[in-house]
Amino acid sequence: MSNYQSNWQNWQNDPEGFWAEAAASLVWTKPWQQVLDTSTPPFYRWFVGAETNTCYNCVDRHVDEGRGEQAALIYDSPVTDTIRTYTFSELQTAVARFAGVLAGLNVTKGDRVVIYMPMIPETAIAMLACARIGAIHSVVFGGFAAEELAKRINDAAPRVILSASHGIEPNRVVEYKPLLDEAIAHASSKPEHCVIFQRDNSNAKLVAGRDLDWQQAVNDAEPAECVPVAATDPLYILYTSGTTGVPKGVVRDNGGHMVALKWSMENIYGAVPGEVYWAASDVGWVVGHSYIVYAPLLNGNTTVMFEGKPVGTPDAGVFWRVIEQHKVTTFFTAPTAFRVIKKEDPDGKLLSQYDTSCLRALFLAGERADPDTIQWAQTQLQVPVIDHWWQTETGWPQAANPLGLGLLPVKHGSATVPVPGFDIQVLDETGRSLPSGKTGALAIKLPLPPGCLQTLWQDDERFVDSYLSEFPGYYATADAGFIDEDGYVHVMSRLDDVMNVAGHRLSTGGMEEVISNHQAIAECAVLGVKCEIKGQVPVGLAVLKTGTDITEAQLEKEVIAMIRHDIGPLASFKVLRVVKRLPKTRSGKVLRGTMRKIADGESYPMPATIDDPAILDEIATVLSTVNVD
Repeated sequence: MSNYQSNWQNWQNDPEGFWAEAAASLVWTKPWQQVLDTSTPPFYRWFVGAETNTCYNCVDRHVDEGRGEQAALIYDSPVTDTIRTYTFSELQTAVARFAGVLAGLNVTKGDRVVIYMPMIPETAIAMLACARIGAIHSVVFGGFAAEELAKRINDAAPRVILSASHGIEPNRVVEYKPLLDEAIAHASSKPEHCVIFQRDNSNAKLVAGRDLDWQQAVNDAEPAECVPVAATDPLYILYTSGTTGVPKGVVRDNGGHMVALKWSMENIYGAVPGEVYWAASDVGWVVGHSYIVYAPLLNGNTTVMFEGKPVGTPDAGVFWRVIEQHKVTTFFTAPTAFRVIKKEDPDGKLLSQYDTSCLRALFLAGERADPDTIQWAQTQLQVPVIDHWWQTETGWPQAANPLGLGLLPVKHGSATVPVPGFDIQVLDETGRSLPSGKTGALAIKLPLPPGCLQTLWQDDERFVDSYLSEFPGYYATADAGFIDEDGYVHVMSRLDDVMNVAGHRLSTGGMEEVISNHQAIAECAVLGVKCEIKGQVPVGLAVLKTGTDITEAQLEKEVIAMIRHDIGPLASFKVLRVVKRLPKTRSGKVLRGTMRKIADGESYPMPATIDDPAILDEIATVLSTVNVD
């Protein structure tokens, strides 16, 4: 029996009381005067007047409450063959000492610190150290090109930049320090200091007078205590991926962020303090901020920090090895990871070599999870596989099947129900609500709950223009979908991936859902390509499962028949091409917009977060053979 409906009703009846009760489980050095300040809409603020410290609630609290010897962080790095565990006491010592490094460099409350580092424990330690002294961190995905890093340095204007000598990919080493030096040379805003972590077998060149050796700085530092900050003070800035021009710096506060994340761990993810929770992502993305570093530690869980890939480090069984070895109870990753594993090991032979009985549930997010992938994962793992929906801007799930409240019936292809705090509605172009089953723009009624973005860094006007102006009174998610008769949310695609085919508005996600059911296909993408007659027509790209033996012509014929059967002739689906791989961001999102521009012959900027630019040339060659008119 699920407690979802009663929780939803409690929130609707008394939103401020609901979040005040959730906030009571955290430690505050000063109580709030208002749970929600609505005096200057659309700039709503949570827990106004309260003071707290996020680092204290993540680390010191557990030591003070007698759980210092519990594992807090497990670093598992198959690329360096390293496993290291920090207890809460050890993590407290490391964070306090590095906070002392920052304080010794004159970093104080409100100063910005850019963190440009790989997936190593020192990265999480640096984030927590910033939170400890009230500095605002801005993590930039390690290995970002110098130009993109320079844009973020200019916008954040950090006093200090933290980096490492290099990052490690399965088949290459990414030298960070030369990229950092180039970015600083191009940036108009110069940091006073850089602190560089020298990884094993490296000796990055330090700039005299500016750069410090990480380990030497730590050895020389005095530990720093936690500094109380206002609940409404910024905790971090996270720049949205894939932006061009000046990136958008999402600002997250301290108080509301803590409340939302801790509530989500218990009620959405069903995580019990002391258990091992693993989010297989990167701290350069919002998942890494929320569910590698902050949420698990706030809830007293052991968090896994994984430096590797779902395949190739060493094989498609590495996830199962980590789950078995560290006794992971809750696992969270992107659907792309499972599609890649399914492609390499479609029958789950590698999985059979490991004992994953400790696993309670798998959560998928970051992009649309196609039903075929969900069903494959469920069959292989024999645990609930839960698709949920959230964004960099919201910072935590806005729609989910709440494991901690009791699972609701599953509908494959749906992120299930709105999470308490999120009043999700489907709107047409004029902002009017659409009836159940009708596809439109998914929007969230204001005010947003705790944990969501407060504004964009030093740009309130752009915050309003980007998210709040299209539908006054709502936050526009830029996703398209519908809510069915049972209140389940179906996220079908980004709004710019909704096609207009001869007057019919069709979702690329709906077609991808059908195509992915073909037994030969590992993953796919559908693009709405310009057509003089119909406006747009769909073109499918498919990656085959390893070992599949089928011709492109036969596959195209079978997929066309599937689309006609499930969607109908109005879809006008007539073209499918087989490709070796799909272009993606480093976080695993397929670059559909870029491919659509290629197909339409339009110019496009090279996506800042693309994992391999050479793929676009391969896609362009394939798409050049397509004639839709």
